[in-house]
Amino acid sequence: MAATFKHPLARDAKVWTTGGGQDGTTRRLLVVITTLELDETHKGFKADKVARLSDAARDWLKTQATEADDFVLINRPRDWA
Repeated sequence: MAATFKHPLARDAKVWTTGGGQDGTTRRLLVVITTLELDETHKGFKADKVARLSDAARDWLKTQATEADDFVLINRPRDWA
């Protein structure tokens, strides 16, 4: 059974396979959903918390190297303007 990424600042996380790019390659990507403000120009942006979540995702990738190649942090779709 594959290990799942869990963190107090993450609302959900899942490994997704990206579609083939122009060169036809596919990648596995850890998608981490969070309620943190991710826009550095926003007044609610907290660099330390985003860094903690990013560091945790990087650490997870090191231990679960076969699960995913990279990660991305995104906000919940209902928070998209």
